[in-house]
Amino acid sequence: ERAGIARSTLQLIERGEPGVALSSYLKVLFVLGLEKDLQNVAANDPLGRKLQDAGLLSGKRKR
Repeated sequence: ERAGIARSTLQLIERGEPGVALSSYLKVLFVLGLEKDLQNVAANDPLGRKLQDAGLLSGKRKR
């Protein structure tokens, strides 16, 4: 209720359903006081970058 979304939407978020609007996730994060954790989503990831670069060098692409 505090997030301003339907209970069914919250249940979808809890199950990790991919079709939930990003705004619904943001509302829940705000209510839980976790909105500052969103900064971590776009944070630099040195290991992830190395893995990505290694995949590019191998010439293999997922299709």
